[in-house]
Amino acid sequence: MMTGAKRSAFWRKIQAVRFEDVKVWCMRRLPILQWVPLYNWKENFIPDMVSGMMLAIQQVTQGLAFAVLSSVHPVFGLYGSFFPVILYAIFGMGRHVATGTFALTSLISANAVERLVPSVSPNFTTNNNSGVLGLSEFEMQRIGVAAAVSFLGGIIQVVMFMLQLGSATFLLTEPVISAMTTGAATHVVTSQVKYLLGMKMPYISGPLGFFHIYAYIFENIRSVQLEALLLSLLSIVVLVLVKELNEKFQRNIKIVLPIDLVLIIATSVACYYADMEYVYGLEVVGRIPEGLPSPKTPPMNILPEVVTEAFGVALVGYVASLALAQDSAKKFKYTVDDNQEFLAHGLSNVIPSFFFCIPSAAAMGRTALLYSTGAKTQVACLISCVLILMVIYAIGPMLYWLPMCVLASIIVVGLKGMLMQFRDLKKYWNVDKIDWSIWVSTYMFTICFAANVGLLYGVACTIVIVISRFPRAKTLNLKNVKEVEYKCKGEDNCESLKQVKIVSVNNPLVFLNARKFHADLIKIIQKDNTSSECEQNTLLCTFSNGNCHGESLQSCHSERHVLILDCSGLNFFDYTGISALLQIYMDCKNRHTDVLLAHCKASLIKAMQYGGNLESENPVFFESVSSAIDAIQIHRNYSKFSEQSEV
Repeated sequence: MMTGAKRSAFWRKIQAVRFEDVKVWCMRRLPILQWVPLYNWKENFIPDMVSGMMLAIQQVTQGLAFAVLSSVHPVFGLYGSFFPVILYAIFGMGRHVATGTFALTSLISANAVERLVPSVSPNFTTNNNSGVLGLSEFEMQRIGVAAAVSFLGGIIQVVMFMLQLGSATFLLTEPVISAMTTGAATHVVTSQVKYLLGMKMPYISGPLGFFHIYAYIFENIRSVQLEALLLSLLSIVVLVLVKELNEKFQRNIKIVLPIDLVLIIATSVACYYADMEYVYGLEVVGRIPEGLPSPKTPPMNILPEVVTEAFGVALVGYVASLALAQDSAKKFKYTVDDNQEFLAHGLSNVIPSFFFCIPSAAAMGRTALLYSTGAKTQVACLISCVLILMVIYAIGPMLYWLPMCVLASIIVVGLKGMLMQFRDLKKYWNVDKIDWSIWVSTYMFTICFAANVGLLYGVACTIVIVISRFPRAKTLNLKNVKEVEYKCKGEDNCESLKQVKIVSVNNPLVFLNARKFHADLIKIIQKDNTSSECEQNTLLCTFSNGNCHGESLQSCHSERHVLILDCSGLNFFDYTGISALLQIYMDCKNRHTDVLLAHCKASLIKAMQYGGNLESENPVFFESVSSAIDAIQIHRNYSKFSEQSEV
């Protein structure tokens, strides 16, 4: 009876689900259903097609390079530039995010590959043919490990999506992400030194492995291959110069020179005709199999042995990708669901792992390329998939003679954007020296151990510092509130202050509450702008622990709105908090609302002036709320006098 009752209750729940509920769920979890019906073929297709062509070139070159970085055959990088891109276009929300092979996740998966299937030969193929793609059993074992890392890493990301852990991303502050990605990029460059120098050296990893690699290089400096070194230097110089020229003239020309592709073709042809593989002993890519492989389940028996690398891929890949998605959303004025991105990247790792793909994530270089070439939507990424498919079936075998040192040069130059984040140190030093110390220590932890260790250290360090600083925060300063109330009651010309709102910030503004602070203020402004009646002249709002409590001011639209932020209780801040204040300033400016800051400490004024361009004809910072109100009255009286004079 109980079983029958449970079954009937279950069917009642099933029947209670309406078609509209299913439709809403599908629209929420399949973002492609939202933007495809609204796609403007006339305005967007040509920019997307041009961007897709340029992206395909970069996807192919990076796919080959990052596969080598992951210690697997280069052809698997081509598969990793195809399958994950399609899945992210379906489930992802970043319209300008180019997912695919990624240097940091490739480096992490290489640890598992080299540990479980150590190198036995420098050649990619041997006589022991596996019957799959014409590759050796050795190569198939290696990609099996990388696919297992991708599978388990994707499962972890999907589980995080189910647990709604996307809301915890506020713990990933900009200094921590910047330091972690810069440190990981330094690791990647170090891993490519052996190819740049043409040296034969064992795989070195583990704690302090970064320093052991350079120690080995200096001990065996005489084994450097001069031909490989010269070709590497020439490739790096050409790549850097042409990319700089592309950036300089990208405003005048929409299609930039695909120097990566040109370099690959030129060096492959030169290596073939000069027979460099045998004459000079240059290491080349080797045979690239044609076509797509049949799906195969990753080896499940090794999953317990790759748990550490899987967590690293899940965390590092998601963090780096989410940062690019959020930057894209901010730049092009749309929103990204942090939790949905967990699902998108999780499925982009799980499903492609059945097609021999290495772990994937979004890359800064490819996303920047979409920006510069004017891409509008994920259609650009889908177009790149069509071109990559052509490479897999037709052009791939022609890459046999591509020198490995050239691929290493492409990897190193492609990491320029991440390595340039060293410049952030000056920014953090001027805004908040504790953020600067977090950046430096997180970078050192990443260098000494690994990217996932550095990330966890940075998050833990940030939480500890914020918790230690919060108890020193002051509460509401009642003196300033009374001063404003007295001023408003005793003023005969209160009518001119009906569009003035005063918000008292009485807690530190840091990464923990910056996002909520920004959202609450925007809600107040939106509510005020949509009001149709004029009631009170000011709004006194107490902001505590990121929450805003107050009564909305209804305003007239005859005069420009003004928002006064009373910062007397803002005892300390970090870079994320300053970014939120600057974003509020710009958002209000776009809404025709002036923002004035009162009771600002010198450090706050300096940080805001350094962090952004506060363009305003009138002063922004005031000693008190009363002086800010006086300035508003003087300015409005002067404006009225000017209007009357003109009449």
